[in-house]
Amino acid sequence: MTKNLFLILICLIGMQSSLTAQVISQAGKTPVAGISQERVTKLDAMLEEAIQKEQVPGLVAMVLKNGQVVYHSAKGFADVESGKKMEKNSIFRIASQTKAITSTAIMILWEEGKFRLDDPISKYIPEFKNPQVLSNFRYADTTYTTKPSSREITIRHLLTHTSGLGYGVIDGDERMKMIYHKAGVVDLFTTEKVSIEQSVKRLAKLPLHHEPGAKYTYSEGLDVLGYLVEIISGKPFDVFLKERIFDPIGMNDTRFYLSEAQAPRLVTVHTRKDNKWASYPVTFYDPAYPKSGAKTFFSGGAGLSSTTEDYAKFLQMYLNGGIYNGKRILSPHTIHTMMQNQVGDLWNADRYHGIGFGVVTDKGVAMGGMGSKGTFDWGGYFNTQYFADQETGIIGLIFKQTSGAGNGDETGWKFRQMVFTLVE
Repeated sequence: MTKNLFLILICLIGMQSSLTAQVISQAGKTPVAGISQERVTKLDAMLEEAIQKEQVPGLVAMVLKNGQVVYHSAKGFADVESGKKMEKNSIFRIASQTKAITSTAIMILWEEGKFRLDDPISKYIPEFKNPQVLSNFRYADTTYTTKPSSREITIRHLLTHTSGLGYGVIDGDERMKMIYHKAGVVDLFTTEKVSIEQSVKRLAKLPLHHEPGAKYTYSEGLDVLGYLVEIISGKPFDVFLKERIFDPIGMNDTRFYLSEAQAPRLVTVHTRKDNKWASYPVTFYDPAYPKSGAKTFFSGGAGLSSTTEDYAKFLQMYLNGGIYNGKRILSPHTIHTMMQNQVGDLWNADRYHGIGFGVVTDKGVAMGGMGSKGTFDWGGYFNTQYFADQETGIIGLIFKQTSGAGNGDETGWKFRQMVFTLVE
């Protein structure tokens, strides 16, 4: 098939999807075609057992097929101390699941011809001009030396974690943790009065792990791109997301900061203490986020909170070829581009890194339990996960809210493995 013929086919698919795009509908008690109800019961029993064994304090799980809700259940507690029950519309800090939404915002602007993916970020944020790579580091006083990078950081590098930027307190390199902390870079989110412009400009002055494009290093690249959205659109990042993604799709509970009406539905972050579930204390982040504080920092890499239903709408938009509820967010061609391998062999063999998502490869299919080739996924720091299978139309979400609780929770891999066996 020639390249031009392939592009024509993509456009025809997009035209068709605009007419037949799935909108999430509640299945109620009516079985969904192509789904084994017996296995749905087994899936529910697995999650119930995990709650009874206190693997997690609470969870909300959701499964859809072609826009129809196959399973949606809330189990356990949203707050153990008060005995508050989990609800289907409970709100979770989705942390790194924010990255796919920020990537979507970037690609909306890319579709409008605002930039090329391989443009240097310094073209828009001059502070990133002439990047430096860390050379030597002195632990005694955190001083360091650098060497000039031979390459500039591009927008594509930032989208795919190949820029050489680090991630501060969750970075794998102790030197970077110390450098970022000293510079006052915000790693995830904050209740302090800080803007993403301030944090990104501090970040721009710091050394890189390695030259851009040389390696995959999980980073604050999406936070930089949140600020880029502000520069190009001329709007605050939260406003852009609301106007261009959340309102059109109907993601009414997905926000950086919660209203007074939404705040009571926020799930408590739990950890294990004395072999029991307890509220997570204030550490490098304040668990009171996103209910309190200055409410001025919009982290493109980790700042949003959401519900399973809201995030399912976002994923369904992708499975629909970029449209949801009659509103087009992205073109089919753009989504096809995003789902391609953007980092070569710099990442995993079972999944490659596209734009915004990890994408399952043939090896991932062979491993079992990951879905069809092309299934895209990601997760969040506080134990939230999702996946969407383009071949079967299956979407799975399992949201929990734990941190520093060890690895006794097996619901993540069990849920994904069992969801794909639901399909007849």
